[in-house]
Amino acid sequence: MLAKSSLLPLLAPLVAAQHDWSQYVNPFIGGEGPIPGQAFGGGDIFVGGARPFGVAKVGIDTWETNVSISTINGGWTPKGLVTGISMMHESGTGGPAKYGIISQMPLTTLDAPVNILDNRTYWQERVGNESASVGYYGAELKNGVSFQVGGARHSGIMQYDFPAGDKYILVDVSHFLPNEGGSNEDQYYAGGAIEIESRGKQYTGWGAYGGGFSNSGPSTTYFCGDFEQAPAEAHTFRGRNTAPVQRQHNLASNTIPHPTFRNRSREESGPLTDRVGAVFAFSNSTARTVKSRVGISFISVEKACAYKNQEIRSWNLNDTVSGAVKEWNQDVFSKIQVSTAPTVNRTNLVLLYSSMYFMHLMPSDRTGENPLWEDSKDYWDDFYAIWDIFRCTVSFYHLFQPTYYASMVRGLIEIWKYEGFMPDGRSGNYNGIVQGGSNADNILADAYVKGLPGINWTEGYQAMLQDAEVIPFNTFNPIDLTNGIQQGRGALYDWIPLGFVSADKSTRAISRTIEYSANDFSLVQVAKGEAPQDVQKYLNRSANWQNIWAHNFTHKGFTGFPVPRLSTGEFNVSDYNPALCGGCEWQDISYEATPFEYSFTVPHDMQSLIEFMGGNDEFERRLDYIFQPNTSEQSLGANGAGITTIMNIGNEPDFATPYEYHYLNKQAKSVNISRALGNEFFHDATYGVPGNSDAGALNSWFLWQMLGVYPVVTQPVYLIGSPWFSDINMTINGNNTLRVTATGLDNANSYFVQSVKINGQAWNKNWFEHNDVMKNGGTIEFELGSEMKAWETGDVPPSPGHYEKPRP
Repeated sequence: MLAKSSLLPLLAPLVAAQHDWSQYVNPFIGGEGPIPGQAFGGGDIFVGGARPFGVAKVGIDTWETNVSISTINGGWTPKGLVTGISMMHESGTGGPAKYGIISQMPLTTLDAPVNILDNRTYWQERVGNESASVGYYGAELKNGVSFQVGGARHSGIMQYDFPAGDKYILVDVSHFLPNEGGSNEDQYYAGGAIEIESRGKQYTGWGAYGGGFSNSGPSTTYFCGDFEQAPAEAHTFRGRNTAPVQRQHNLASNTIPHPTFRNRSREESGPLTDRVGAVFAFSNSTARTVKSRVGISFISVEKACAYKNQEIRSWNLNDTVSGAVKEWNQDVFSKIQVSTAPTVNRTNLVLLYSSMYFMHLMPSDRTGENPLWEDSKDYWDDFYAIWDIFRCTVSFYHLFQPTYYASMVRGLIEIWKYEGFMPDGRSGNYNGIVQGGSNADNILADAYVKGLPGINWTEGYQAMLQDAEVIPFNTFNPIDLTNGIQQGRGALYDWIPLGFVSADKSTRAISRTIEYSANDFSLVQVAKGEAPQDVQKYLNRSANWQNIWAHNFTHKGFTGFPVPRLSTGEFNVSDYNPALCGGCEWQDISYEATPFEYSFTVPHDMQSLIEFMGGNDEFERRLDYIFQPNTSEQSLGANGAGITTIMNIGNEPDFATPYEYHYLNKQAKSVNISRALGNEFFHDATYGVPGNSDAGALNSWFLWQMLGVYPVVTQPVYLIGSPWFSDINMTINGNNTLRVTATGLDNANSYFVQSVKINGQAWNKNWFEHNDVMKNGGTIEFELGSEMKAWETGDVPPSPGHYEKPRP
């Protein structure tokens, strides 16, 4: 059913001198989970036309009939029924759906039972083959309409090929991606308007949408659409809004009424947020192909029209797609070049460039599109979520997208300046929600210690202090009423006086205690240069994870674990099992990972952690255990379906854990485990990632794996792994070159490091610092083989946050 290369013959007009790396991208990787045909447990990825960090992501919206396991966050699902083709989507996200707004839907009839206010009466199966490539998506519907879309930065082009008979394009301003099960986290439509111009050849308007992932208030999106040929007829419509929305006027739960068609050029929703839209009818005597362009803006209709006209100057769909391919090749794919000779494993090529693709779909660069304050030079949205990407994705941006990344970091600081807090998650121009700590602090610290230029670090440190010291308002979000989860650190009322997050006054006490510790270490790193008088204070607080460590608590033969602690100071061990976390959700003891998993997530003080777990041998034994099959005692849900180990590569808290053998100078075991995880769970297939890709976070973990290094976030340190290619030519920090070569990659088992040279010098450590090769470039030379050799004799990776507190 899926064909990712059917458009490739159309892409011949590429610049001849530029290699088309995009041909190795499979946009369907991660679209399916372990249940064939279902998105549940998969990557929740977007499939459609988009540019790197673009605002517009043009693709289909679907509805899955099995509501109990439905997952439609990215719009596209393997077998979902098509409800529209819309301009905005997220990619790889869990949680409540967001966007799926500013839509069109091709119809071949308006006769009963079709009711254009009820997409269940006109939704369509896809039949035959569908295809996708970089910047492009196309499919055929059961009603006989085949369509193709291409994406630009703030606009898109749609081409519909109709069968003989009636041809209609429905524009429903009230359309959005729903939460199929229904909840108070659902999106909602808060009104809109549409105006038909030039005999129906152009239409403009706006829609306001709120709720969803960020639980945002209504945010207005303006649109400007046109058709290549004027329709024979164009009619606006208006209908009552029957979707229930909290604190808004709700109508009785009756059958969805039919709309009223109007003989007027403009329709507005009015005080009851009526649904509005338009239907465009094309004559049977005209060509069977209907083409449309749509631009969007958060500022005005005029800007939406300007984007449409400037970004899509031609009605030839392939011009837009070719432009996308050129931009992706130039700005993304060409920055990592490997051999594409016939002898190279093509699957590895696809995994490499597809990983790069998915981690550049989000966040969204909305510079020039900030409706909230006027003097913003850098504005970014769709951090969905920083909790996912701070661990290793942003370290990639630092090296390979320094201009974008500096803008991104400035954008985070701008949000603090005007809204009071940096986001941890943000979407729809609204901060929310915070899964753990204030992890924008970790991003700033990582950028600071690696010398990211162009940042006002005085302001940056003040933004971090706000997170560390100021309790955010409690917005009483229904998913967690106990403390503010829109931004900042909602449990500072515990953290500051107690030195831990208490289990009786706060939710997610284990995971937040550990994450808040890492956040305070981030302040240490920036304070060293910006506020030396604060270093000791935050170094002390960065060790607060030790305050919930029960040194005598034993589970499965291992002694010493993080344990819930009450605000009275007592440990609460009643019925406590560190390998369980309830649902691992908002109300539980830890979030998206068990306390057993979180016990390994102290990258700033691995020295103390190893001591607390009983020393090197016991630490190694415990590491070995969590990778053993059938050790998991917790249902892992969608983000770990099919995984039976305690360590769950489908969830971000475990990302660095496979590399922790480095701290024992046993790098070969890190390579053995991480390579096995890569081979088992990442594939060139629709079920190609082990859970939500989380804005490309899972893809970035695997990409570092393929490059042969792994970053330690908030430290200028990289752990040495084992590359998947014999020669990798990388462009870093603008125009510097890092060359990674590997001899001995002759067979499937020949990937263990025998020796390493950095910049031509023999290297005896299993790690290196940013300035060694990541700042100005350089070389890393691997000699690989099949022997698990103990080649490193130098110091283990550092523990710059080492600080042992008195035992509780």
